[in-house]
Amino acid sequence: MSSDYYQALGLTKDATAEEIKKSYRRLALKYHPDRNPGNKSAEDNFKKISEAYAVLSDPEKRKQYDSFGSDNFSQRFSQEDILRDFDLGQILRDLGFGGFSRVRTSRGGAARDFDPGAGDPFAGLFGGGRQMNVPQKGADLQYNLAVTLEESVFGAEKKIALQKENAVEEINVRIPVGINSGKKLRLAAKGGPGINGGPPGDLYLHINIIPHPVFAREGNDIYIQKNITYSQAVLGGTIDVSTLDGSIKRIKVPAGTQNNTLIRMKGYGVPQQKGAAAGDQYVKIVVDIPKKLNSSQQELIKKLVDEGL
Repeated sequence: MSSDYYQALGLTKDATAEEIKKSYRRLALKYHPDRNPGNKSAEDNFKKISEAYAVLSDPEKRKQYDSFGSDNFSQRFSQEDILRDFDLGQILRDLGFGGFSRVRTSRGGAARDFDPGAGDPFAGLFGGGRQMNVPQKGADLQYNLAVTLEESVFGAEKKIALQKENAVEEINVRIPVGINSGKKLRLAAKGGPGINGGPPGDLYLHINIIPHPVFAREGNDIYIQKNITYSQAVLGGTIDVSTLDGSIKRIKVPAGTQNNTLIRMKGYGVPQQKGAAAGDQYVKIVVDIPKKLNSSQQELIKKLVDEGL
């Protein structure tokens, strides 16, 4: 049904978003099938302006349409792409067209019902016809999954209990190595049940990492704080540092190390898949300054002062 979308709405390419919306509302009131029963021409016009509005009311789709032009745009994008995330039902309800509408489709000229507020809002307009016995994919489900820092770094197998209708389903979940907070896992066909024999929906797991009492993660790097004495900072030495896998590593603290210095432990961060280099672990050095000194310690510090330290 490719055509010049601006022309379909009676607009020019420099039309504002408000002008596009106003023009569509005016034409939708004019051509809506409920106001033109049995009028095939009005129905076709209603389809054209609805498709045009679906594109021009979306800033990203409009940008692509302006860039590619009408013919190239229709070749690059399917009707499903054009109508994705477009809620015709709300617009029609605002115009006073609630409930079901009668639309004559191209399939044998038979009139079919569609509900503009549910499912695919253009199913009835573009030859689909929303019928009660049509198989439909089940609803996608969302689940917030909390994992430990160790599980996010090294991967894990977890079991979750998901409430589905009147039953609880246990689902095994594999946490991939290195996954970070905010990432999303998709479990195909683990969502809501299909309708009329349709496939089940998907389950989306939103990953949240539980704060760790010792370690912190930033991207693929791990951070740990280590306190040292004033004399260690001045003279240098070695200290033992824990790693996330439970091992202890001995590292060198250079003489003259300043407070809040970061010492890098290469490769002790988050491991990566497919041969990519692992992240690093960083040790944040905090120099302890004693609040109280005994008499002998005070004498030593005074001698350091006399030495210009």
